[in-house]
Amino acid sequence: MIRTTLTAGVRHAQSLPHASISFRAARHSSSSSSSSVFSVLKSLVSLNPSTSYSPCSVKNATSSPMIVSEVASPSTAPETAKTKPHIVNGRFVNPWPSAGEGNIFTEILRSRLSREWRKVDVSPDMMPTVTPDFSAPISDPSNIRATWLGHATYYVEMPTGLKVLFDPLLGNKCVPKWTPGFNRISPPPCKISDIPAVDLVVISHYHYDHLDEYSIGLIRKHFPEAYYFVPMGIKQWFTKRGIHDVTELDWWDERDISVNGVTSTISCLPCQHGGNRSITDHGMSLWSSWSITSKGKLYFAGDTGYRHVPKLPADQDDYAIEMPHCPAFEEIAEHRGPFDLALIPIGAYSPRWIMSKVHCNPFDSVNLFQDVKAKRALAMHFGTWILTDEPVLEPAEKLREALRRKGLPETGLFDAIQIGQAVEVPVET
Repeated sequence: MIRTTLTAGVRHAQSLPHASISFRAARHSSSSSSSSVFSVLKSLVSLNPSTSYSPCSVKNATSSPMIVSEVASPSTAPETAKTKPHIVNGRFVNPWPSAGEGNIFTEILRSRLSREWRKVDVSPDMMPTVTPDFSAPISDPSNIRATWLGHATYYVEMPTGLKVLFDPLLGNKCVPKWTPGFNRISPPPCKISDIPAVDLVVISHYHYDHLDEYSIGLIRKHFPEAYYFVPMGIKQWFTKRGIHDVTELDWWDERDISVNGVTSTISCLPCQHGGNRSITDHGMSLWSSWSITSKGKLYFAGDTGYRHVPKLPADQDDYAIEMPHCPAFEEIAEHRGPFDLALIPIGAYSPRWIMSKVHCNPFDSVNLFQDVKAKRALAMHFGTWILTDEPVLEPAEKLREALRRKGLPETGLFDAIQIGQAVEVPVET
């Protein structure tokens, strides 16, 4: 338990044996100078799977603190939650045959040098944006409202009032600023400062297009009380930038969080991807999907592949070939599902023989949607930057085709919406 005492108007927490909760820290808004990306990378060390990671720092808290548990309400988990096959020699790996073998960066380089990589036509009017109206009332307070802000950035308002920002990236580039190209197709639909409130910021992994220093800096400025959840190995990136209200979790770990007396649960869950920030730190941080239960159940798939396929003739359907798929999503349904809403990636999948290890195509995405037993889904991870060589609008078109192939309705079940658009989803009680 935690015993609290009031000293000079500031609440302090004193840990006693078997501590079960910790108070989130209040932070000063002044920013400290951060090291360059390369100096941060040099400071990383191999992760020891036996290391005990502190889930939350206990420091000065506000008068109305968010409370983060050290051990969440008991939930079931597969046996792999104990055996941890995703940690090998102190590094994180994808432990399934569906992830394939080989180095994706080497394969991308070879593909580009051989001129197999297609040129993608792009213009800003291909992906028009709408300006989100965050002030619009939710039609039914029991609904989940999700607003897509581009790529994997979603702003989600849960029925309890909990407000969660996933993988925030509202800048122009999704790579280090000194890297040429990779500019946003259309302007961001809003600024960080336009968002009315943020309780939680949830990060799926370490890649630049999901963990953006510019956007995190703005969140720290405008929402200094926001709390962060990240996969293993990423907390130090935040602490080096003066952000200490961070909990890092392993797959199948979860925490109860209390805001204004209302308790919600967040779970860190598997997905099939990678977590490096450079060519030297592969496997030193974890990648994950997430679920949130807060009078409604939300699943955020993060960035993930589903089944690795070999190089095939361009006109051959790879689903005509039996290949293993990632079993994690069915396990997620069994132990955390079903879900009222799932946010699922559908783009950055071509060349398929390279990208299928780490990115879903829409046919994979529909299978994933069914695996996790979600009632509704919204698409993400397309139409924002040119990352791979499929046409900009193809993911949304193929999503409708994939739904038709399964005999599912093309709209109203799993939708690709406009950047900036908000969708309300009823919660089944």
